[in-house]
Amino acid sequence: MAPRTHPIIAIDRVATSARRKGANAQFALKPNGFTLIEVLVALAIMAVMAVMTWRGIDGMTRAQAATHRYTDDVLTLQAGLTQWRTDLDAMMTWPTPTGDNPPGLAGMRSLAWDGSVLRVTRMLTDTPAAGLRVVAWSRRPGDGQWLRWQSAPVRSHLAWTTAWDDAARWAQTGAPAGPQQAGAQAVALAATSEWQLHYYRANAWTNPLSSASAGQDDTNALPDGIRLMITLAPGQSLSGPMVIDWVRPDLGGRP
Repeated sequence: MAPRTHPIIAIDRVATSARRKGANAQFALKPNGFTLIEVLVALAIMAVMAVMTWRGIDGMTRAQAATHRYTDDVLTLQAGLTQWRTDLDAMMTWPTPTGDNPPGLAGMRSLAWDGSVLRVTRMLTDTPAAGLRVVAWSRRPGDGQWLRWQSAPVRSHLAWTTAWDDAARWAQTGAPAGPQQAGAQAVALAATSEWQLHYYRANAWTNPLSSASAGQDDTNALPDGIRLMITLAPGQSLSGPMVIDWVRPDLGGRP
């Protein structure tokens, strides 16, 4: 026979069980999740982090674009100056006219500077028989772009005369005339504010257009050196004055 529980103890147990059930019911009614204020604070923090991240990415993109632009400008200018030296190194040196040379050879020029355009007759390779090319360097008046123009390869006196005249015409009008120069090309290298040339002759640098150089600019008396004085226009990666000296490779009898 099971022992009987005292009535007071039984009532106390029933009351305790009821209180526990009520507490569990209260906990069950409390919602799970964040309050509206907590959600707004979290959103504000996320927005600030997003703005900071975007600014960082935008700054990195701008810096990368500026670096690429600077690198491109430097490489373009370096390529232009290298081509400048290459054209002068390959400049054609005409032999002294003799009875064995064609009479028209004396009229072909290697170098000419009129204050705005430099025209050069250069060899395509180390062998003159491979052909020649007329090259022109000039500064465009409108935007100050320093330009290089080259003709199609020439292998006759008539083709050279046409290319030589087209080079001067290009410097004045910006485009050569005539279908015979369909292979001509012009390339912009850098924006400049001015440029000048000096020739090194008789142990002195002189302006080719000055009276001191008068009578020296012929086909057989090339200068020993050429000094390029060019001022790069502001607003680009590189700006300011530059001086580049070129010395004739065969000066002193040494290549």
